[in-house]
Amino acid sequence: MKKADIGLIGLAVMGENLVMNMESKGFTVAVYNRTTSKVENFVKGRAQGKNIIGTYSLQELVDNLASPRKIMMMVKAGKPVDAIIDTLIPYLDPGDILIDGGNSHFPDTIRRTAYVESKGLLYIGTGVSGGEEGALLGPSIMPGGSTAAWPHVKPIFQAIAAKVEDGSPCCDWVGENGAGHFVKMVHNGIEYGDMQIICEAYQLMRDALGMTADEMHEVFKKWNETELDSYLIEITRDILAYKDEDGKPIVDKILDTAGQKGTGKWTGIAALDEGVPLTLISEAVFSRCLSAMKDERVIAATAFGHQPARYQGDREAFIEDIRQALFAAKIISYAQGYVLMQAAAKTYNWNLNYGGIALMWRGGCIIRSVFLGKIKEAYDQNPQLSNLLLDPYFKETIQNLVPAWRNVAATAIKLGIPAPALNSALSYFDGYTCEFLPANLLQAQRDYFGAHTYERLDAPRGQFFHTNWTGRGGETAASTYSI
Repeated sequence: MKKADIGLIGLAVMGENLVMNMESKGFTVAVYNRTTSKVENFVKGRAQGKNIIGTYSLQELVDNLASPRKIMMMVKAGKPVDAIIDTLIPYLDPGDILIDGGNSHFPDTIRRTAYVESKGLLYIGTGVSGGEEGALLGPSIMPGGSTAAWPHVKPIFQAIAAKVEDGSPCCDWVGENGAGHFVKMVHNGIEYGDMQIICEAYQLMRDALGMTADEMHEVFKKWNETELDSYLIEITRDILAYKDEDGKPIVDKILDTAGQKGTGKWTGIAALDEGVPLTLISEAVFSRCLSAMKDERVIAATAFGHQPARYQGDREAFIEDIRQALFAAKIISYAQGYVLMQAAAKTYNWNLNYGGIALMWRGGCIIRSVFLGKIKEAYDQNPQLSNLLLDPYFKETIQNLVPAWRNVAATAIKLGIPAPALNSALSYFDGYTCEFLPANLLQAQRDYFGAHTYERLDAPRGQFFHTNWTGRGGETAASTYSI
């Protein structure tokens, strides 16, 4: 009997579709699910007549795999992954490969890589983006872990991945241990930011301009033919046109409380750990938290009589300003995400290919957009680029967008319409491009109450001073350190 090229555990939506994708590219796949009735239903349904082997125990799954065995786990992140790893290890031989394709937190992947390698096995933690459709037709795949495992899975992963115009697969090796899951986490953080700034543009048109869903559908349709051409703009266009059974826009009937699964939060925490100002993505996470306080917001809206005012100026001109502000904030979101990846690469000794990451995100994934080609060009031209804003193309682009961006931010504040991500992105830009920030006063305050010391403009960097501000303090200063 022909043995399978790869095994997959977990026949939920993503798992099933990845199996169908692999089989359609000529690979034989063995499948297993803890609830074995799912295996039977799958084998007798979508998988019938295809090169897919249903198995009903982990032993049977392992027995049906060619060496080195490659087993992909598509299960819920956390303890379920550890449980499967521990259960599988006794069945495996040295050199066999375990692959976690779920949204695991990257520190868990670092730990698991070391643990699995200590057992003589190889481990891959890979981000898979693109949702149900991407899994079936071609996702973006971001693998990291045991480098020795990559040649064995590369033919499968690159065959099933999305392809860009020149045929390049949206999949390449990211780096050691948790690098793949870290890059996927940042991808998801940028996704949070993109979705939030799109929603803020929507609210400005809805509340400031009084536009209908149909009118906004036409706007997003036009925007998708500009630099904003992307999957998220595309689906927003389609959502705004979708009608409920009564012929009214379904978007107007959806409760305004957002859910989240944690990857945006993890991105914000990682930024705090690395000391990176990831302001836009963090605001996007907090905006979801605020949206969840629906009952409290209804009470507060009544208590304060809050009613956003209508915009009185040129409607078409303001719509164009919103488009430009959205594009500017999108640039900031990616710039911040890339700075975070660069900081983490230093911390964890990863050798990340930043242009290659942009290529991986150009197709298949949720944040895919035309704009990513420009990011790839920026890092191809200068692999040491410290911030996307310093690339000539992005520098010129953002300078041209700033007037419209400021107008939108100021108008939103005047009209009482929340735009936290658009506004925080602008504050980041102003702070990043400001030679003198008020942190001199902040350092004086810290030194006043805690003797935390400060550096001086007229002394070399790294030389610290303390002032006896009250005349009652001594000359002893606190030790200098930065978290």
